[in-house]
Amino acid sequence: MVEHQKKWRLLKDFKKGKFCFLIGVDNWSIELQKSEFHSLYLLLIKIHKQLSDIMNELMDEECISLELEQLPWYIELEGKKNEWNLRFVFESQDQTRSFEMYWPIPIAQKLFYEIKKMWESMD
Repeated sequence: MVEHQKKWRLLKDFKKGKFCFLIGVDNWSIELQKSEFHSLYLLLIKIHKQLSDIMNELMDEECISLELEQLPWYIELEGKKNEWNLRFVFESQDQTRSFEMYWPIPIAQKLFYEIKKMWESMD
């Protein structure tokens, strides 16, 4: 899936071998292994559940910050209940690479749902 107008990209291509998922926002992109993409998916589900659990207690203008860490990922959600951004830090288990990603409002919400949809469609 490619969304040029929205300034993000999400691609899956198992023919590429080891790094078969690509996530891109604005002027950068990163390729992930299937296991890395799956662990990202699981953490996104967890942080979204945390947000959903407190959603009814939040006022529209109230600022929130949620953090989750589960190696190899650290994820931080910041914003308001209906608009938020995500920041990620990745540190590979075998220390071969590390990177950070930032998904701004509204790209963060759209990419979350597209990653969820992509992973769940592979079952």
